[in-house]
Amino acid sequence: MSLRSHGRTASQPRAIKITPKYLKNPMGSVLIEYGETKVLCSASVEDSVPNWMRGTRGQGWVTAEYSLLPASTQDRSRRERQHLSGRTQEIQRLIGRSLRSIVDMKLLGERTIIIDCDVIQADGGTRTASVTGGYVALKLAIEALIKQNKIRNNPLRDAVAAISLGLFEDQIFVDLDYQEDQKADVDLNVVMTASGQLLEIQGTAEKRPYTREQLNKMLDLASDALKEVFDEQNAAFA
Repeated sequence: MSLRSHGRTASQPRAIKITPKYLKNPMGSVLIEYGETKVLCSASVEDSVPNWMRGTRGQGWVTAEYSLLPASTQDRSRRERQHLSGRTQEIQRLIGRSLRSIVDMKLLGERTIIIDCDVIQADGGTRTASVTGGYVALKLAIEALIKQNKIRNNPLRDAVAAISLGLFEDQIFVDLDYQEDQKADVDLNVVMTASGQLLEIQGTAEKRPYTREQLNKMLDLASDALKEVFDEQNAAFA
């Protein structure tokens, strides 16, 4: 693989920019940028829970929706009006699982927080950017609920963020853009907490298998890169 975008080293993530309170109406919102990838994440609060959760004694719920805006890709992406693609459903579930894992639903109370992640420009890593930005939007919404005295104690147990990695000709690359992702032999997405715990590992051998040693190395590099991501999250709250 030739020189990476923006002259990055193999272990260097793209520049990350987080702009909090990007929208006026949601309780929490953020524009997150992983290089040229840009995702608008918002958190809306409903004072109810899904029907299947009724009778759970005051527990809340966190869920997520994800979409690619038509002009976010080089070739226009059709709006998914009638049916969500398998990819969209998979990413929505990933975002929702990742965020729910660090929320105490009893402390959240009987309400639902919906995280909407709309990709306005796609250049690889849209799901990882959505997880990272989704957490910021979620925390902003919870801070607003606490300020309004609707929540007494903070239900967030930890912070969460995600990063992608790839393996190409036995070399590991961190935070792939679209062109790098197309060339990678192995594509890996890692979701972690700020305390270093793993939430999800999505690893696919696109062209050839990889070893346990290579997986361990990729996880080490992901952990190092995510320290920078968590620093950016903290800076956004400051």
